[in-house]
Amino acid sequence: MNKLFAGLMLLVSLFFLVTPVGAASLSEGVKEIHLQQKDGSEQRIGELILTAGENGQFSYKITLDHHLFKDYFLSMKEMKCLEGPELWCFIPYPYEQPRTISADDLRWLEHDLLFMFKKPEAFGANFWNGIYYKMALTDNGIHGTAQALDLNLLASPPDDLSQPPVGEYDIDRADLEKRWLPFIEIR
Repeated sequence: MNKLFAGLMLLVSLFFLVTPVGAASLSEGVKEIHLQQKDGSEQRIGELILTAGENGQFSYKITLDHHLFKDYFLSMKEMKCLEGPELWCFIPYPYEQPRTISADDLRWLEHDLLFMFKKPEAFGANFWNGIYYKMALTDNGIHGTAQALDLNLLASPPDDLSQPPVGEYDIDRADLEKRWLPFIEIR
């Protein structure tokens, strides 16, 4: 009996050693999407609806509040842009994708929340001014920090539509001090 109890205690102890206590996790439901300025003020731009699937996967749907965005015709394309010190234009990911995420892989969500910035007085759209929010799961939800991305990378479809095409070598540090909305929060 003592050996059984000691073995059980060892097993429980090992479980707590390898399982992070209070580890952040995804949960089903409706989450709000907020873009944040450097000073912490934020603007709610839409919702993310998460539905649990198998093996820790969640399917998702994004609904942006298009009433907040103004229509601009830039470089022969109609774009939905937020107005501020910069225009912050939403760039929909142009190809089919599974719209699934897990606690340790948020890449498809990152691809669905692409933006392009431009000065209001600048002419046309400069797709090399892309914004890719690199996201991580926190205890308060999902937090993302703006990274620089040349959106021309997405001008043609990737070879494998089942894998997110933007990788770590495609994004660069953005100058967060110069950007109007350097952070995203989903909670």
